[in-house]
Amino acid sequence: MELLDNYLAYLAFERGLSQLSRENYARDLKILLDFAGDTPVTALQPTHIRRYVAAMHGKGLSGKSIARRLSAWRGFYDFLAQRHGFGSNPCIGVRPPKSPSTLPQVLSVEQASRLVQIEADDDLAVRDRAICELFYSSGLRLAELVGLDVSGLDLADATVTVIGKGSKTRIVPVGAYAIESIRAWLPQRALFARPDEVALFVSKRGRRLSPRAVQYRLKVLALRQGVAGDIHPHTLRHSFATHVLQSSGDLRAVQEMLGHANISTTQVYTHLDFQHLAKVYDAAHPRAKKIKSKS
Repeated sequence: MELLDNYLAYLAFERGLSQLSRENYARDLKILLDFAGDTPVTALQPTHIRRYVAAMHGKGLSGKSIARRLSAWRGFYDFLAQRHGFGSNPCIGVRPPKSPSTLPQVLSVEQASRLVQIEADDDLAVRDRAICELFYSSGLRLAELVGLDVSGLDLADATVTVIGKGSKTRIVPVGAYAIESIRAWLPQRALFARPDEVALFVSKRGRRLSPRAVQYRLKVLALRQGVAGDIHPHTLRHSFATHVLQSSGDLRAVQEMLGHANISTTQVYTHLDFQHLAKVYDAAHPRAKKIKSKS
């Protein structure tokens, strides 16, 4: 569909969204086209969108996932209005069903340490350890890590320069363990990387690792390291933010390191921090334990 291709090009070249973000938009918009069938997207009305929302909810899709799809659809119609003279946005006023609020999964300090302590017994294991250490050390997004070039490293200054959402560049500190792991990876990278490849993390074929490859490797490593749960790159990002906040209490600094535009996005980690404090309180305070029934 030409309008969809135009929109995806707009997201790439004018909005500067990453390839992974564009793939997510394309997938959500394909769902809209599948729902519409023979009806042109320019002919859809709010009643159609509400029917699609009800159908997704009926299939068990969470309110959060439906909200994401609605956001993608709404952005697409805004683009049609601005660039192609389309009159109205059928997604305006359509709300997703409410979902119970859930906090992101976070590893304990012990779990995170176990995950990153990969036995570097071959070249790719050296790479995987550097990836995990950097995720946990600096709280990078998946797209930021796979998009990182060797030139973005400053090992002497212990920082990396990454391109985040909306093509915003930020400099993030890197911890000593991650620096050590990256130093170990660089000579191995030279054995794999093709002469014209600038990516820091490459595959066996010498090209930049894909986001899917990193996700898969992390799940395999979590199983191998005995870390339970559905572990994904954002788990390490969440763990980074929570552990730094627990130690420092500096919400603004965590916001800067994560690259959040609004501090309200970062404030979810204060809830996680409170959960941690509540557990410490329950375990330590002599008057916090539940009173046993005398019956």
